[in-house]
Amino acid sequence: MKLARFHLPTGPVRLGRVDGDLVTDLSEEFGTSLRALLPELPALRQRIEAARGPRHHLSEVVLDAPVDDPQKFLGIGMNYREHAEEARQAGIPVPTSQLWFNKQVSCIAGPTDDIVKPDLSEQLDYEIELGVVIGRRCKNVSAEDAPSVIAGYLVANDVSVRDWLQKRSPTFTLGKSFDTHGPIGPWLTTADEVPDPHALRMTLSVNGEVRQDWPTNDMIYNIYEQIAYLTQVFTLMPGDVLATGTPSGIGAPTGNFLRVGDLVHAEIEGLGALENRIVAEG
Repeated sequence: MKLARFHLPTGPVRLGRVDGDLVTDLSEEFGTSLRALLPELPALRQRIEAARGPRHHLSEVVLDAPVDDPQKFLGIGMNYREHAEEARQAGIPVPTSQLWFNKQVSCIAGPTDDIVKPDLSEQLDYEIELGVVIGRRCKNVSAEDAPSVIAGYLVANDVSVRDWLQKRSPTFTLGKSFDTHGPIGPWLTTADEVPDPHALRMTLSVNGEVRQDWPTNDMIYNIYEQIAYLTQVFTLMPGDVLATGTPSGIGAPTGNFLRVGDLVHAEIEGLGALENRIVAEG
């Protein structure tokens, strides 16, 4: 099942179920908050699948970020073997344990929203990532039990301002949290439709040129290990988004950064695609 938040060009945000090229409006029966629905999703599944609200073609609506107002948006650094080797060759130490950082939730953008290039940076970079959405409140979860707390998956682009990451801030958070620098979507694909999240192909292109093309089985720490690690420390809440790492091919090693006017297409097998234009600030 694929669940989206969307709006018509002149209307409010709605909650919908995506079936092929159509989205069925679920708002009258289930409200407009996907985050609020997540803990009850297993019990409500049959009702949601049977719901028959107004239907719209996807070409007629604007898709919003599927998760509304998550409490946390977390990312893990250098979690793909080839990407870690890229970093090592660039003189960046490869971490010996999971390296997590915050992306402030104010950076979240929709799957077709513009990405703003800050005036203060010439090093705007892309990072396609498999996003995991937590379905229920959980703490001290074992890796074996981690699949039970996952509501579903989506595509994420961990947009990064490299000059802030490398020179202006001693932590990752500022360079990862500029407004619009967290596109997610295009919808939430529920976990039952993803038999093995570690067997998906991720591709990212800029203006049609493929920059990243890699399988998710190259993760150093798999998704379940990530959840187990984090929940030793704090409680994960329904709607929390985990960006699980990016593969090789980012712009930083070559200096091939994003420019105003570029179109970034990020796609994960079976989960859909983001398509975001780079625009100038202001």
